[in-house]
Amino acid sequence: MSKAPKIKYIKHKNIDSAKWNACIDRAQNCRIYAYDWHLDRTAIVWDALVYGDYEYVMPLPYRKKLGIRYLYQPIYSQQLGIFPAPSATLHKVFIDKVQQHFWYSDVQFNSQNMPIEDEQVACTERYNYLLPLNQDFKAIIGGYSKHTKRNISKSQRNDLNIIEGIRLEEYLAFKTKNLPPGTANDAIEKLKSLIAFGEYKGFGKVYGVYTTANELCAAVYFCRWKNRIIYFNAATNDTGKELRAMYYLLNRFIEDNSGKNLFLDFEGSMIPGVARFFSGFGARPERYFQLKFNRLPGPLKWLKK
Repeated sequence: MSKAPKIKYIKHKNIDSAKWNACIDRAQNCRIYAYDWHLDRTAIVWDALVYGDYEYVMPLPYRKKLGIRYLYQPIYSQQLGIFPAPSATLHKVFIDKVQQHFWYSDVQFNSQNMPIEDEQVACTERYNYLLPLNQDFKAIIGGYSKHTKRNISKSQRNDLNIIEGIRLEEYLAFKTKNLPPGTANDAIEKLKSLIAFGEYKGFGKVYGVYTTANELCAAVYFCRWKNRIIYFNAATNDTGKELRAMYYLLNRFIEDNSGKNLFLDFEGSMIPGVARFFSGFGARPERYFQLKFNRLPGPLKWLKK
């Protein structure tokens, strides 16, 4: 009898890029965050678990602290995990293998990777928001909340102007001025690399909203991957908030893409106010799980609390 394929731990330098990307590409649970070109720009340092001849793969983005390697979720990478979605048995084998190589893990799996029953692993529900665009615009508007409709009406009285495909440099300068507190120091450089690649390959574009004085007040980087258009990164300033510019932009974007066999993927969020904003456009939650374990020796557990 032939032996069943084994899960191998493969160092980053030894990963077969073509086979890796082909596995992600054909997976039903394909996510843009799992391609090697994305991980190379966000995680920078990552290894992998590979089953058989790249039949299943799992990226392992890690950092080091006091010489101890630990898994973490890279910026601009909402969902990782195992690709394609494995059986419950194989899923458990992957987790066991992860625990052989790492003492600590805090990562987010994709929506088709189910939680496991393991007292050493904490599985916490998280939510993404998806809006189907396959209906006509009138039907989609019917799913808007009253609050959203009211804010769209207010925005339409402000003589705003949308430009499709604004310059990357303008967006990054605007983003830098309006960064949320606690943003990592290298976040803008990583974002620049991702958007530049997306624009070069033709699957990403930045939309900007301008005031009557021709000042940028809100902007979003959208990228299309397979059947998802991802609301990948956004920025607004106080003027944009006052003018409801993001409501204006999203409503127009939904109108332009209605009737297509696509989902608008809002990428979250677990922040109640942001979740209400997304759900106000009729988007519905997509559940995925954060998997966390801490098997560090007693004196070191406090390092990752």
